[in-house]
Amino acid sequence: MGERRRISQGSTFEEQIGYSRAVVDGRWVFVAGTTGFDYSTMAISDDMVTQVDQALANIADALARAGSSPDDVVRVTYLVPNPEDFEACWPSLRRFFGTAKPAATMMVVGLQDPRMKIEIEVTALKPTSA
Repeated sequence: MGERRRISQGSTFEEQIGYSRAVVDGRWVFVAGTTGFDYSTMAISDDMVTQVDQALANIADALARAGSSPDDVVRVTYLVPNPEDFEACWPSLRRFFGTAKPAATMMVVGLQDPRMKIEIEVTALKPTSA
């Protein structure tokens, strides 16, 4: 059993709220709900697809820091305030998760900031070493 490791991306939310972008425990990688903020500038686009692409880039970065990749994702949850916006995201989601094809859930919820159009949470299982 490996040691638990926490991964930060330097988001002000992580510090203000008190959480990690991802937690690695053994082969498991748990990535927190991730939005379309560019955490280096704390800016967010008004465009849904741009937000999805940024959220996926943030998730890819967290997975890489954990020694994992999008291909290792086994579970994804999409949180959206406006379900009619979700279909526009499908091409980006298919590109990102096309190999892994994780179990997925989409829920309609309110999000913390009205500028947020989607939040994505993933769980990955790193492959065993050869």
